[in-house]
Amino acid sequence: MRKHYLIEVAQNDQLIVFCPPNLIEDKQIKRIAFGSKSMEVEFLPHPDQNDRISISRKIQERIQFPNFKVPLHAFLENEVLYIGPLVGIFTAGFTSYPDQPIGERTQFFAKLLSVNRSVGALPFVFGEQHIDWKLGTIEGYFFHENKWKTVDVPFPNVIYDRLPNRKSEENPKLIKARNRLQKEYLIPWYNPGFFNKLDIYERLQQDSSVTPYLPETYPFISFSSIEMMLSKYGHVFIKPKNGSLGYGVHQVIYDKHTDHYYCRYQDEAGQNRLRKYSTLERLFQSVFSSLSLDRMLVQQGIHLLRKDQRSVDFRVHTNKDDSGQWRVTAIAGKIAGQGSVTTHARSGGDIKTINEIFSEDEAKIYTEKLSHAVLLLSKALDKNIEGIIGEIGFDLGIDRNGDVWLFEANSKPGRSIFSHPELKEFDLLTRKLSIAFAVFLTEQSLLHPEELFK
Repeated sequence: MRKHYLIEVAQNDQLIVFCPPNLIEDKQIKRIAFGSKSMEVEFLPHPDQNDRISISRKIQERIQFPNFKVPLHAFLENEVLYIGPLVGIFTAGFTSYPDQPIGERTQFFAKLLSVNRSVGALPFVFGEQHIDWKLGTIEGYFFHENKWKTVDVPFPNVIYDRLPNRKSEENPKLIKARNRLQKEYLIPWYNPGFFNKLDIYERLQQDSSVTPYLPETYPFISFSSIEMMLSKYGHVFIKPKNGSLGYGVHQVIYDKHTDHYYCRYQDEAGQNRLRKYSTLERLFQSVFSSLSLDRMLVQQGIHLLRKDQRSVDFRVHTNKDDSGQWRVTAIAGKIAGQGSVTTHARSGGDIKTINEIFSEDEAKIYTEKLSHAVLLLSKALDKNIEGIIGEIGFDLGIDRNGDVWLFEANSKPGRSIFSHPELKEFDLLTRKLSIAFAVFLTEQSLLHPEELFK
């Protein structure tokens, strides 16, 4: 367990840092650093404290350290003592309201930043417009003592990408800022980009350790390819390559006894629909006439476990911890709403713990199967995707034979499962680890920068 140190600010102008004796004994240290700012100082053993580092008011001002009295880590490398990490959370959608600076996502960010004490890090939220390139500073939004405060701080040690959607991710200004911070300032940037479903599938297909979890998935090519899959599986799912929250998902079913086709989907008014057609062509003319089929993929239908005649699937979160290791951090069952094509809550789905859905023995078996699968999938994605990944949300199913199937992997997983009262502790765990991973990345960037920036 890494040690945290309280950073206290003494009201004097000495260029001296007082440290716990065991932190600096027998070591040559010449500079103190916070984020991208550093300065030359003298280091002396603290006369009576082993849990804190004391800096003067003058040092605080020069390295732009906000005095929030939060315990932080201390890293020693190349005769420099780094205190932090200072973690920048990059997003968009800022408002002019002091109490709601990030609009409807303000509460999420307040909860995310509130893990600072337990993690030993100093996280803040910022956007492209808050960067002062000339001074090398950022006007950061901190959540301190239950209030939002803006403080000018140095460029951070690491940046956690929390852009809200694909539109913001493709904004040229935001792309330019990200590229500069990564390439010119060599700041590790984690969780970049939203996953493309088909791209993820094709990359995972290259890894034999996870291919058993992959349902057949293809880009939409022709009616004949769908006919072949329908004859093989009885039903298929047609969904957007870049969709989220279950929007645009259609289930197409073929009844070989009546030779009819059915399509289950949610219409524009949010109503669950089930329509019957005599041919696949008529189904497509009716349901898909306004959709760009080249943006869709076709996926094998799975006969899922059911509860009270309703399909069950699972959301499983994984996070890297402060040692850079993947951990399973949350598992929830999702039961489909009546007549719904997905298990999303907005379509009438219910969120349950696994123990609420299954017997004790079944719950244990399914938890072990899902956990084993997502750890393999997390490592495979980590290996086959560019950039640094710190968290993933998986949508998985278990069929009636007990086999696990991957439906989707999300780089910016939604958090609707944490509305369940018994999942609150896992809500906290996922937030803590998403910031704790920054501690690991900071250490890696100091000790092994060639690994991060190769």
